[in-house]
Amino acid sequence: MGGTFIEMLTFQVKPDKLQAFEELVKTLKEEQAEREGCVGIRYFKRFYTFDGVEIGEPPRELTRIVKCVRYYAYWEFESVEQCGKANGWLFERHLKEISKLLIMPFEINSGYSL
Repeated sequence: MGGTFIEMLTFQVKPDKLQAFEELVKTLKEEQAEREGCVGIRYFKRFYTFDGVEIGEPPRELTRIVKCVRYYAYWEFESVEQCGKANGWLFERHLKEISKLLIMPFEINSGYSL
């Protein structure tokens, strides 16, 4: 396959753990960027939705937390092997502390960029 290898992570963070998660991400981003073969790492917090919005209109801002706040990480690598090593590192070093902040285990989707 061509292109870079992507790992997309979805985190459902407990409402009372948002500050702790965002502080952890500051450290994680730096460490993740140092993994061999890492092309880039980005996180974002879901602030907007298109639910109930007319086609062509901008998304509306979310106004309340129902069950959790979703965060996403987009981690890009030169190869699938490098992704596997980095993923192993993430699980060994940070899984326990990340899991304490979530309502359920984070979701991982991965594949090659197009």
